[in-house]
Amino acid sequence: MAGYLTNILLLALLVFILVLVIRTRRLFPVVVLAGAYSLVSAAMFVNLDAVDVAFTEAAVGAGISTVLFLAAMAYLPAVEKTPPEAKGISHILPALIICVCAGALLVAAAIELPPVGDPTAPPHVHVAPRYLEESGSFLHIPNVVTTVLASYRGFDTFGEVVVVFTAGLGVLVLLAGFTRTARVVKTGAAQDDRSNGNSGEGGDA
Repeated sequence: MAGYLTNILLLALLVFILVLVIRTRRLFPVVVLAGAYSLVSAAMFVNLDAVDVAFTEAAVGAGISTVLFLAAMAYLPAVEKTPPEAKGISHILPALIICVCAGALLVAAAIELPPVGDPTAPPHVHVAPRYLEESGSFLHIPNVVTTVLASYRGFDTFGEVVVVFTAGLGVLVLLAGFTRTARVVKTGAAQDDRSNGNSGEGGDA
Protein backbone atom coordinates (compact mmCIF):
# COMPACT_ATOMS: atom_id res chain seq x y z
CA MET A 1 0.00 0.00 0.00
CA ALA A 2 2.82 2.39 0.83
CA GLY A 3 4.44 1.70 -2.54
CA TYR A 4 1.26 2.62 -4.41
CA LEU A 5 0.84 5.81 -2.40
CA THR A 6 4.46 6.73 -3.12
CA ASN A 7 3.95 6.15 -6.84
CA ILE A 8 0.79 8.26 -6.83
CA LEU A 9 2.62 11.07 -5.02
CA LEU A 10 5.54 10.93 -7.46
CA LEU A 11 3.16 10.85 -10.43
CA ALA A 12 1.31 13.90 -9.10
CA LEU A 13 4.66 15.65 -8.68
CA LEU A 14 5.55 14.81 -12.30
CA VAL A 15 2.27 16.30 -13.51
CA PHE A 16 2.88 19.43 -11.42
CA ILE A 17 6.38 19.85 -12.87
CA LEU A 18 5.02 19.32 -16.37
CA VAL A 19 2.43 22.07 -15.88
CA LEU A 20 5.16 24.42 -14.66
CA VAL A 21 7.28 23.62 -17.74
CA ILE A 22 4.35 24.39 -20.03
CA ARG A 23 3.47 27.64 -18.26
CA THR A 24 6.91 29.21 -17.96
CA ARG A 25 8.50 31.25 -20.76
CA ARG A 26 12.05 31.48 -19.40
CA LEU A 27 14.55 28.91 -20.59
CA PHE A 28 16.60 28.53 -17.41
CA PRO A 29 13.62 27.45 -15.24
CA VAL A 30 12.60 25.05 -18.02
CA VAL A 31 16.02 23.38 -17.94
CA VAL A 32 15.97 23.12 -14.14
CA LEU A 33 12.43 21.73 -14.14
CA ALA A 34 13.37 19.19 -16.82
CA GLY A 35 16.21 17.97 -14.61
CA ALA A 36 13.81 17.76 -11.66
CA TYR A 37 11.37 15.78 -13.83
CA SER A 38 14.09 13.24 -14.65
CA LEU A 39 15.12 13.03 -10.99
CA VAL A 40 11.54 12.34 -9.86
CA SER A 41 11.23 9.73 -12.64
CA ALA A 42 14.39 8.06 -11.33
CA ALA A 43 12.88 7.98 -7.83
CA MET A 44 9.78 6.31 -9.25
CA PHE A 45 11.92 3.69 -11.00
CA VAL A 46 13.70 2.99 -7.71
CA ASN A 47 10.34 2.51 -6.02
CA LEU A 48 9.47 0.00 -8.77
CA ASP A 49 12.74 -1.91 -8.11
CA ALA A 50 14.20 -0.90 -11.51
CA VAL A 51 17.44 0.43 -10.08
CA ASP A 52 19.43 0.11 -13.32
CA VAL A 53 16.86 2.17 -15.22
CA ALA A 54 16.77 4.70 -12.37
CA PHE A 55 20.56 5.02 -12.48
CA THR A 56 20.51 5.66 -16.24
CA GLU A 57 17.68 8.18 -15.94
CA ALA A 58 19.41 10.07 -13.14
CA ALA A 59 22.78 10.09 -14.92
CA VAL A 60 21.55 10.97 -18.42
CA GLY A 61 18.28 12.81 -17.79
CA ALA A 62 19.03 14.75 -14.62
CA GLY A 63 22.81 14.96 -15.03
CA ILE A 64 24.32 15.07 -18.48
CA SER A 65 21.24 16.40 -20.29
CA THR A 66 20.90 19.26 -17.83
CA VAL A 67 24.54 20.23 -18.30
CA LEU A 68 24.12 19.99 -22.07
CA PHE A 69 21.05 22.25 -22.00
CA LEU A 70 22.79 24.78 -19.77
CA ALA A 71 25.77 24.84 -22.12
CA ALA A 72 23.45 25.30 -25.11
CA MET A 73 21.76 28.25 -23.37
CA ALA A 74 24.93 30.25 -23.92
CA TYR A 75 23.93 30.50 -27.59
CA LEU A 76 20.21 31.19 -27.00
CA PRO A 77 18.19 34.16 -25.72
CA ALA A 78 17.11 33.95 -22.10
CA VAL A 79 13.38 34.40 -22.79
CA GLU A 80 11.26 32.43 -25.22
CA LYS A 81 9.38 34.43 -27.84
CA THR A 82 5.72 34.90 -27.02
CA PRO A 83 3.63 32.92 -29.53
CA PRO A 84 0.65 34.58 -31.18
CA GLU A 85 -2.55 34.28 -29.24
CA ALA A 86 -4.87 31.56 -30.48
CA LYS A 87 -8.58 31.46 -29.79
CA GLY A 88 -10.18 28.18 -28.82
CA ILE A 89 -8.53 24.78 -28.68
CA SER A 90 -8.45 24.07 -32.42
CA HIS A 91 -4.67 24.63 -32.58
CA ILE A 92 -4.00 22.00 -29.88
CA LEU A 93 -6.79 19.57 -30.75
CA PRO A 94 -4.67 17.14 -32.86
CA ALA A 95 -1.96 16.93 -30.19
CA LEU A 96 -4.61 16.52 -27.48
CA ILE A 97 -6.27 13.63 -29.34
CA ILE A 98 -2.92 11.89 -29.87
CA CYS A 99 -1.98 12.27 -26.20
CA VAL A 100 -5.33 10.98 -24.98
CA CYS A 101 -5.22 7.95 -27.31
CA ALA A 102 -1.62 7.14 -26.40
CA GLY A 103 -2.40 7.50 -22.70
CA ALA A 104 -5.44 5.24 -23.00
CA LEU A 105 -3.34 2.56 -24.75
CA LEU A 106 -0.67 2.76 -22.05
CA VAL A 107 -3.25 2.47 -19.27
CA ALA A 108 -4.89 -0.50 -20.98
CA ALA A 109 -1.51 -2.21 -21.38
CA ALA A 110 -0.57 -1.50 -17.74
CA ILE A 111 -3.81 -3.06 -16.50
CA GLU A 112 -2.92 -6.32 -18.27
CA LEU A 113 0.53 -6.51 -16.69
CA PRO A 114 1.07 -8.98 -13.83
CA PRO A 115 1.40 -7.58 -10.31
CA VAL A 116 4.83 -6.32 -9.28
CA GLY A 117 6.85 -9.16 -7.74
CA ASP A 118 4.46 -11.89 -8.84
CA PRO A 119 6.53 -15.14 -8.87
CA THR A 120 4.25 -16.64 -11.52
CA ALA A 121 4.81 -13.79 -14.00
CA PRO A 122 6.19 -14.95 -17.40
CA PRO A 123 9.64 -13.34 -16.93
CA HIS A 124 10.06 -15.12 -13.59
CA VAL A 125 8.89 -18.47 -14.93
CA HIS A 126 10.58 -18.64 -18.35
CA VAL A 127 13.49 -16.17 -18.43
CA ALA A 128 14.82 -15.84 -14.88
CA PRO A 129 15.49 -19.60 -14.36
CA ARG A 130 17.56 -19.67 -17.54
CA TYR A 131 19.65 -16.72 -16.36
CA LEU A 132 20.23 -18.38 -12.99
CA GLU A 133 21.19 -21.72 -14.54
CA GLU A 134 23.43 -20.49 -17.34
CA SER A 135 25.21 -17.68 -15.51
CA GLY A 136 27.81 -19.90 -13.88
CA SER A 137 27.86 -23.03 -16.05
CA PHE A 138 27.54 -21.61 -19.57
CA LEU A 139 28.90 -18.06 -19.32
CA HIS A 140 31.18 -18.60 -16.29
CA ILE A 141 30.11 -15.33 -14.65
CA PRO A 142 29.35 -15.72 -10.91
CA ASN A 143 27.24 -12.53 -10.65
CA VAL A 144 23.84 -12.96 -12.31
CA VAL A 145 23.27 -9.18 -12.58
CA THR A 146 26.56 -8.83 -14.48
CA THR A 147 25.47 -11.68 -16.74
CA VAL A 148 22.22 -9.93 -17.62
CA LEU A 149 23.76 -6.50 -18.20
CA ALA A 150 26.93 -7.59 -20.01
CA SER A 151 25.73 -10.67 -21.92
CA TYR A 152 21.98 -11.08 -22.39
CA ARG A 153 21.44 -7.32 -22.50
CA GLY A 154 24.85 -6.51 -23.91
CA PHE A 155 23.58 -4.52 -26.90
CA ASP A 156 21.20 -2.56 -24.67
CA THR A 157 24.01 -1.73 -22.24
CA PHE A 158 26.25 -0.80 -25.16
CA GLY A 159 23.55 1.54 -26.47
CA GLU A 160 23.28 3.23 -23.07
CA VAL A 161 27.05 3.70 -22.98
CA VAL A 162 26.95 5.22 -26.48
CA VAL A 163 24.20 7.63 -25.40
CA VAL A 164 26.15 8.74 -22.33
CA PHE A 165 29.37 9.09 -24.34
CA THR A 166 27.63 11.09 -27.08
CA ALA A 167 25.98 13.41 -24.55
CA GLY A 168 29.29 13.97 -22.78
CA LEU A 169 31.03 14.62 -26.09
CA GLY A 170 28.32 17.14 -27.01
CA VAL A 171 28.85 18.96 -23.71
CA LEU A 172 32.60 19.12 -24.30
CA VAL A 173 32.09 20.43 -27.85
CA LEU A 174 29.69 23.14 -26.68
CA LEU A 175 31.91 24.17 -23.81
CA ALA A 176 34.96 24.26 -26.08
CA GLY A 177 33.06 26.41 -28.60
CA PHE A 178 31.86 28.76 -25.87
CA THR A 179 35.40 29.10 -24.49
CA ARG A 180 36.81 29.72 -27.95
CA THR A 181 34.14 32.33 -28.68
CA ALA A 182 34.82 34.09 -25.38
CA ARG A 183 38.55 34.04 -26.13
CA VAL A 184 37.99 35.57 -29.57
CA VAL A 185 35.73 38.27 -28.15
CA LYS A 186 38.23 39.07 -25.41
CA THR A 187 41.08 39.22 -27.92
CA GLY A 188 39.05 41.52 -30.20
CA ALA A 189 38.21 43.81 -27.28
CA ALA A 190 41.87 43.97 -26.26
CA GLN A 191 42.89 44.85 -29.81
CA ASP A 192 40.24 47.57 -29.95
CA ASP A 193 41.48 49.01 -26.66
CA ARG A 194 45.04 48.94 -27.95
CA SER A 195 44.00 50.65 -31.18
CA ASN A 196 42.09 53.33 -29.27
CA GLY A 197 45.11 53.89 -27.05
CA ASN A 198 47.41 54.27 -30.01
CA SER A 199 45.01 56.69 -31.64
CA GLY A 200 44.85 58.75 -28.48
CA GLU A 201 48.64 58.91 -28.22
CA GLY A 202 48.89 59.97 -31.89
CA GLY A 203 46.36 62.72 -31.34
CA ASP A 204 48.25 64.01 -28.31
CA ALA A 205 51.47 64.08 -30.30
